[in-house]
Amino acid sequence: MKKVFIKWLGLCAFALSPAALAEDKPNIVLILTDDQGYGDISSHGNRMIDTPHLDQLAEDGTRFENFFVSNVCAPTRASLLTGRYHIRTGVVQVSRGLEIMRSEEATIAEVFKAQGYETGLFGKWHNGEHYPNNPPGQGFDEYFGFCAGHIGDFFDATLDHNKTFVKTKGFITDVLTDRAIDWIEKQQDKPFFAYIPYNAPHAPYQVEDKYYDEFAAKGYSAAHSAAYGMIENLDDNIGRLLKILDDLNLTDNTIVIFLTDNGPNSPTRFNGGMKGSKGSVDEGGVRVPFFIRWPGKIAKGRTIHDLAAHIDVLPTLMELAGVNVDLPNKLDGRSLTSLISSSKTPKAPAWPERLIFTQGPGTNMTPGSGAGAARSNQYRYVLSRGEEGLYDMINDPGQEKDLKKSKKKIFDELKAAYIEWLKDVSAGWEPNTTIPVGYKEFPATYLQAVEAKLQGKLKFNGRGFAHDWIVNWTNPKDKITWDINVITSGRYKVSLDYVVPEKDVGATIKISTGKASISSKITRAFDPELFPAHDRAKRAGELEKPWKKITLGEMDIDAGRAQVILSADTMTGKQVIEVRRVTLELISSN
Repeated sequence: MKKVFIKWLGLCAFALSPAALAEDKPNIVLILTDDQGYGDISSHGNRMIDTPHLDQLAEDGTRFENFFVSNVCAPTRASLLTGRYHIRTGVVQVSRGLEIMRSEEATIAEVFKAQGYETGLFGKWHNGEHYPNNPPGQGFDEYFGFCAGHIGDFFDATLDHNKTFVKTKGFITDVLTDRAIDWIEKQQDKPFFAYIPYNAPHAPYQVEDKYYDEFAAKGYSAAHSAAYGMIENLDDNIGRLLKILDDLNLTDNTIVIFLTDNGPNSPTRFNGGMKGSKGSVDEGGVRVPFFIRWPGKIAKGRTIHDLAAHIDVLPTLMELAGVNVDLPNKLDGRSLTSLISSSKTPKAPAWPERLIFTQGPGTNMTPGSGAGAARSNQYRYVLSRGEEGLYDMINDPGQEKDLKKSKKKIFDELKAAYIEWLKDVSAGWEPNTTIPVGYKEFPATYLQAVEAKLQGKLKFNGRGFAHDWIVNWTNPKDKITWDINVITSGRYKVSLDYVVPEKDVGATIKISTGKASISSKITRAFDPELFPAHDRAKRAGELEKPWKKITLGEMDIDAGRAQVILSADTMTGKQVIEVRRVTLELISSN
C-alpha cells in the first residue's frame, strides 16, 4: 500500500524542516531519451549526425562506455527510478497494465522530495496512468507530459498537466523543454530534481522540416532522416537546458545525467557495430550512452569501461547528494561515486567485478521460456528464441562467434547465474491489472479501451497498444469489461467516449458495476476522420481521431473489487458503437 511508503517518508524527515533538509544539496537534472541507441551520438562514431551539446556534456563530465538498461521502454524507466530490476517493481511489458510500477516502490522523486527537494517531470512516464501509480502518486510535485508508451502526434499535442489536459502548440520536444525551463527558473529557494524523459526519437517519425530536410537531401531513408532529425533537435534542446543552468548560475551545483532507454528503434541505424537493437537482449539492444556531469565534484573527461546500469542511478545520486536513509525496498544497484569522483588521478579506481542481467518483456518467468542475458566484464550469455550463446564482448563485440562449446565452463556459470537471478527477481511476481478507482487526490479515472477484456467478436482497431480503441461491436450480446478496485464508496459520474456513423445511431448501451447500472440511448452520430498525420515514414502503430464524450449519468459504487461491464441492450444498425474509454469520476463519498 502507498500509505506504508508515505509513513516511511515521514520517518525520514520528521527531525528536520524541509529547509534544513535541503541546505547545500545539489540540484539534479535527469535526461532520458526514447529509442536513441548508443550509436546515435556523434562522439560514439556516428559520422551521419551532429550532437555537439551531448558531446560536450560527455567531455565536461564522465562517460560510461559499458552502461546497460532494459531492452524496452517501461522496464528501463522502472529500474532507473527505483534502483531495482524491473520485475521486482511489477513492470514486465509496455502495455495492457503490465507496464505499471507498484505504488509501494520508492522512486528517486519520493526519496529526494523527502529531503526537501522540489520535483518535476516533463515528458513520457510509461509506468502507470492511474493514481497512485502515475507521476503525482510517485513523488512528482509538477507533472507535464503523458503516461502512455507513445503519443500519436508530436505537433500541437494534448498533454497532461497534473490533473488537467492542455492543448499545446509546437513540436513536442520543444514544448517539453520550454516547460522544464520555466519550472527550473522558478526553483530558487529549494534544490530541485528535474526528470525530463523525452519521447523522441520514438515513432511516429515526425520532425520539423529544417531537421528532416538535412538528412533527406543526403539520400537517407524517410525513417532515418526523421530519426536523425529528431536526435539533432533533441541535442539542440538539451543545449537549451544546459544554457539555462549557466544563465541562472546553477551549473556548478547541478548534477546532469543523460542516458537513453534502450537500443535504437531500427536495426539498420548505426549502432557501433553491435548486434541487436530495441527489443533484443543482445548488446546493441541494451548498451546505451551514459554521461554524468557535476563540475568540480565529478571527474572531467573521464571514460569508464567498468559495467554499470540503470539500477545504479538512484544509489549514485543518493551518495552524491549526501542522502543517507534506509529505503523500504532493497536496491539491486550500487553507487558509482567511487568511479566518477573528481581526483588528481586520471583513471578511476578498481571496480569489483559484477554481472548485469537482462530479461525480455513477457509474463512467463520460467527460466528458458523467454529472452534473457547475463553480462560479465568480458562475456555475454544470451538466451533468445530458444537458442543460447556465449560471446566474448572484448574480442568479438559484434557477437559473431558463439563460444558456448569452447568456453563451456563460463557458459554454464553465466547461465546458472542468470537462472538464479530470474528466480530471485520474479519471486512473488504476479500480474495486477486491476484499475484503482476513487482516490480523492485524483477523482477521475479513465478506463481505457486497451485495459479492457473483450468478449465475443469485439477486437481492437490496431494492436491493442496505447491509444487504440474497440471495434467490431456487431453483436449486442458481446461485452466489454474492466476489473477495478474502488477505494472510496460514493457517487460517481459516468462518461463514455465513442464514435458511431449516422446509419448506426440508436443503440442503447448499459454500464453496470455491482448492483448499480446506467442505460442510455446513443442519439447523436459522430464519425470523424482520423487526425492528419505528420508522419515522414509509415508508422507501425495506430493513428488517432477525435471522440464524442457523453455523460451517461451518476451511480453509487461501493468500495472494493468489482467489474465494470459495458454492454448493449439494443442495436438498431450494423454495429453498436466504437469505444475509446469510460470515465468514472468521484463526486462525493459516502
